[in-house]
Amino acid sequence: MTDWITTPVTPDMLRGAIEVERTERGVRPHRLPAWVRRQYPDEALMRTEAHTSGVRLCLRTRATVIELETVPTRTVYQGAPPPPEGVYELLVDGRGSGRGGVAGGDVTTVDMMAQTGVTTRGRSGSVRFSGLPEREKEVAVWLPHREATELIALRTDAPVLPAENRERRVWLHHGSSISHGSNAEAPTAIWPAIAAERGGVDLVNLGFGGNALLDPFTARTIRDAPADLISLKIGINLTNTDLMRRRAFVPAVHGFLDTIREGHPDTPLLVVSPILCPIQEDTPGPVTLDPEDAAPSFRATGDPAERAAGKLTLNVIRDELARVVERRAADDPHLHHLDGRVLYGESDHDELPLPDRLHPDTAGHRRIGERFADAVFASGGAFAARG
Repeated sequence: MTDWITTPVTPDMLRGAIEVERTERGVRPHRLPAWVRRQYPDEALMRTEAHTSGVRLCLRTRATVIELETVPTRTVYQGAPPPPEGVYELLVDGRGSGRGGVAGGDVTTVDMMAQTGVTTRGRSGSVRFSGLPEREKEVAVWLPHREATELIALRTDAPVLPAENRERRVWLHHGSSISHGSNAEAPTAIWPAIAAERGGVDLVNLGFGGNALLDPFTARTIRDAPADLISLKIGINLTNTDLMRRRAFVPAVHGFLDTIREGHPDTPLLVVSPILCPIQEDTPGPVTLDPEDAAPSFRATGDPAERAAGKLTLNVIRDELARVVERRAADDPHLHHLDGRVLYGESDHDELPLPDRLHPDTAGHRRIGERFADAVFASGGAFAARG
């Protein structure tokens, strides 16, 4: 039997969230603020922003046992097998020390054709980590990257306090489902978490699966958020949704950057173009599931000839992003550009192909994260430490 100490989960215990909402059951971390959720309550976006990718509970304690009670919200797609339980990952003084899952919770069943979902409420569950060293230590519990997480109770066998704020720079990153975590097996296995660890920075991950669409509210969120470093991975969602043409894309990129610069005029700002994705290099979207493939995989349905009419492909986007940054950099010395194929290119695709033709797996995430850190955080990189 354990003599539990129950401690309320408070916002100062959480890192990586833009906002923390108090609910009837507990607290829910969000990666977009409440005014966005009121202004544009799109179902797909609301599911995605509530996923706790990059969010972690950071504590200082002598506890040897930690139990976290939560209500996860899992997304199930009609006609597809149910996803595995989300992974909770424990780090003790920065070292991986255990993984676990929470059974039960709420389930959102999504109709992919209608892009609507129905949520069925379920019970809370708990994940427990035991055998921790009996000494003062910093503990981080990384929450699942592909689930929403409502935190109900924190129970330990010794008092806990919020972890001390280390003198680490805050890196805010925005991108698509690849940045969100796609097929990575655990929350610290997503490429931004890998890059942040190698770069020695605190991550705020605004990777939104299917929703890196140059939305003005996302730019305003980034503008208003504390950050020492900002990166934007732009492109893949714009092609696979076939959202806009070249004429709209270029001004939208400028507007997105203009808004961010209102709040961060001198912050190092890195624009990253798409990694290699053969189905969309020269073929426009939209992208759909391939009905001829037994395993879930994607294909682009556009006509390459439509590029002449302004349809976007990944090569078109890379060229335009490079031009935008080159033009602006004359007046903005803190603006930088990185071709995404430096992170994952043709030779990487030969070695580590995209399992569903669109998203990297865990090994692909590690390759991208390590490449990003080596190119961006190392000496001479856009985010290299100064002084």
